[in-house]
Amino acid sequence: MDKKTAMENLAQALQEKDSYNGAWLYAEKGEIISKGALGFRDPEDTLPITEDTVFQLASVSKTFTAAAIMLLMRQGLLRPENEITKFFPEIPYPGVTVRHLLNHTSGIPDYFDDADWFINIWKEEKRVPGNDEILRFLRETKAKPYFAPGEGLHYSNTGFNLLALLVERLSGIPYEEFLQKNIFEPAGMNSTRCCHIRRDGVPFENYARATVYDDGKCVADIDSAEDGDVVAFDGLNGDDYVYTNIFDMLRWDRALREGIILTPEEQKIMYTPGKLNNGEDAVYDEDDGLGYGFGWAVGHDGDYGLVVSHSGGMPGVATWFERFIDADRVLVILSCRDYRDVRAYLGYWDGMEAVARDREPEPVVSIEDIAVKDPDKSKWESFCGKYEHPEEADFIVDEVFMKDGELYANAIDDEGDDLSFRLYPIGENEFGRKCGMLKLTFGDGYLMFDDITCKKL
Repeated sequence: MDKKTAMENLAQALQEKDSYNGAWLYAEKGEIISKGALGFRDPEDTLPITEDTVFQLASVSKTFTAAAIMLLMRQGLLRPENEITKFFPEIPYPGVTVRHLLNHTSGIPDYFDDADWFINIWKEEKRVPGNDEILRFLRETKAKPYFAPGEGLHYSNTGFNLLALLVERLSGIPYEEFLQKNIFEPAGMNSTRCCHIRRDGVPFENYARATVYDDGKCVADIDSAEDGDVVAFDGLNGDDYVYTNIFDMLRWDRALREGIILTPEEQKIMYTPGKLNNGEDAVYDEDDGLGYGFGWAVGHDGDYGLVVSHSGGMPGVATWFERFIDADRVLVILSCRDYRDVRAYLGYWDGMEAVARDREPEPVVSIEDIAVKDPDKSKWESFCGKYEHPEEADFIVDEVFMKDGELYANAIDDEGDDLSFRLYPIGENEFGRKCGMLKLTFGDGYLMFDDITCKKL
């Protein structure tokens, strides 16, 4: 298999089906096998993405926060079992340790659960809260923990905000400066910065703006009626806000592999999945059998050994960084625009994963590709109407209706936001949607999805 061509074909297929806007890089033993860039880095489609374009990493940034904490541990400034109230006595979460924060077993709620706290400061006080205000946030909201420390695993960005604040408190310099001096510069990552573009402006000439869709039109995230509130979080650190390109991510991989930043022994600690109080593994991703170490999702591939990775996502941002520790391979995928057809994007992503594992990829398929051509619409009117809201459902289909001869649905997502989407026929009484993988099946007076049955009202 020609991996270079295979990956290029996957990217081109996604470009044709869903306007791919991003860059990728795949390397083996430090040698680049495939790389490329497609699409535009601005909403107006005037600035082409190049291979050195700088993207927001979103949660892939957590790998750097965890490395910074490891460097502080090397200096003897803290230990994994230190309780965080030793450093932040004012926060109401006793028993939480540094280790708990690093592997998401602290139970401390994610700030996105109470996002209005930050949004209100931004809108009412006309400023973006800094990361040091995460302590005030925890004091004032007094949000109930997900569970007692060590009793479960629940992804929490707040934990990594606290870790970034620890870096500042113990090193005596700003978090951004610590990363620059102790990680980016030693690793040769000259195009990488931790910075706050929405708050302070753009320090890069070749920066990819996070772009979303509003009523089908491309707009910058900050100009979006739905997603513009992202600026309210742009003063936080630790969980996001590292900006880089595909080449510097390869340099990050090599710096780790060559022990430039952290020793092999220190990395072994980072790549050890967390455990719960009862001794069982803390499961991060049940479908893939992943644990979570210190800033890395951790898995084992029967053919390729230890694999560590991290994904990242914000409105208009989707990133992926995967390192095959034993096989010495690395895959980087960076993008700056929301995907309209999730099926096509997942097909691209699955294909890239397959090629990285020496397998032939499946074709990239969009919802239009699998939709029934010239469907029988005689029953569609009978599907229309309001449907009940089951208590156990995170996703709710509220109403189904006809519009311009096609079937549509109004729904409420797991965050309580309203959305409307077209239903594409994919089988007898079965429908899919472009913005997700949900399959809806209509019966006589009911609707089924995700093993949930909703009666028509």
